[in-house]
Amino acid sequence: MNKDLTKGPVIWTMLRFAVPMILGNLFQQCYNIADTIIVGKYLGKNALAAVGSSFTLMTFLTSILLGLCMGSGVVFSIRFGERDENRLKESISASFVLILGVTALLNIAAFLWIDHIKVLLHVPEEVWGAMRQYLMVIFGGIVATFLYNYFASLLRAIGNSVIPLFFLIVSVTLNIILDFWFVLGLKWGVAGAAGATVVSQYISGLGIIIYTLWMYPQIRRSFNRCRVSRACMKEIAGFSFLTCVQQSVMNLGILMVQGLVNSFGAVIMAAFAAVVKIDAFAYMPVQDFGNAFSTFIAQNYGAKKDERIRKGLKGAVFVAIIFSAAVSGCVWVFAEQLMGLFVDAKDATVKEIIQQGAQYLHIEGAFYVGIGCLFLLYGLYRALGKPGMSVVLTVISLGTRVILAYMLSSISFIGVIGIWWAVPIGWLLADAVGLFYYIYKKKELFCWEV
Repeated sequence: MNKDLTKGPVIWTMLRFAVPMILGNLFQQCYNIADTIIVGKYLGKNALAAVGSSFTLMTFLTSILLGLCMGSGVVFSIRFGERDENRLKESISASFVLILGVTALLNIAAFLWIDHIKVLLHVPEEVWGAMRQYLMVIFGGIVATFLYNYFASLLRAIGNSVIPLFFLIVSVTLNIILDFWFVLGLKWGVAGAAGATVVSQYISGLGIIIYTLWMYPQIRRSFNRCRVSRACMKEIAGFSFLTCVQQSVMNLGILMVQGLVNSFGAVIMAAFAAVVKIDAFAYMPVQDFGNAFSTFIAQNYGAKKDERIRKGLKGAVFVAIIFSAAVSGCVWVFAEQLMGLFVDAKDATVKEIIQQGAQYLHIEGAFYVGIGCLFLLYGLYRALGKPGMSVVLTVISLGTRVILAYMLSSISFIGVIGIWWAVPIGWLLADAVGLFYYIYKKKELFCWEV
């Protein structure tokens, strides 16, 4: 099942590798989609707001681990492209120890500081009880998140994107079944929705570990000999932490916007909880295509195939633009119907929630091409050994979003619409900077000091 991305037709090779990743993360979004639909339909507006705000927070915490795993995955891909098995094994050992330590600290901090979240995110009193209950359970899944994402990144780096998909399908299916059982059958409320997610996450995390260690003896041996050189740990830490910063900044900006959204009350919170899920589902495929593109570039960078990299870049831009434009059209046309999936028609405020959510989708959904190209730029610079540039683009995109959101929403005749417009403006500005940097530094990017 391993795929050598340094050979074969460029676009077809990328797409074959990307499709399982896209399907996998679409299934992963079903974790939160299932929670949100069931909670919104059966537990009411405040429960929906609680789960929605929790999703934003958990996305931020998960992004730290995901960033570390993605950064390590780039190093794994480069070593795989170089055919350097010894350095690959050393990198695997170093990254596992590093990310496991961060996971432990993150898990402890999450439980210790849980009561500060209410103030940080401006959570209304009527929402906080359910949100705290949800978080106390969902924080138990942080270790499972690490386990799955680490071994999924490792398998994808060596060209296997199918097995991570398999474990996600099993896990998501179980999650949906448990959601109905825990929430509707056992009447456990929002804690039941969180419990269903955590149990499912551990199934996928433990399952992928067992598969990887059983099927890849060379990887198992890399964990048996954990002696790691200072140079290797420095390299892993450099890639991992910069990618972690990029992912964290991205989601920290969204978390800051969540706090601003919460200040507008439960109706806007509920609308935002729904559109965040729709958003994630809409552009997740192009985000995963960007990650697959990054693996493609990293393997070919390790193999020193610069012409193949250039062809891959042109093909990836074409695919991303076509897909993003198609998704924009669908979201624009079906905005109200998509919002209707998340709210109960019996709720007195349902029309206002749908109206606010549809307004967001009509503004932001028209510009998915902007985020599609931005994901490619992130992947490109990570793979070419310039993860710092990905951080810069993220800061530009999210910094613009946060600053404009606070500025525009404070103007009385603009209000919450300003938050919605801040998103595409940030995307397009970061795209412009990323493209300019590529044109200006094109020759320097293709050097082979890996």
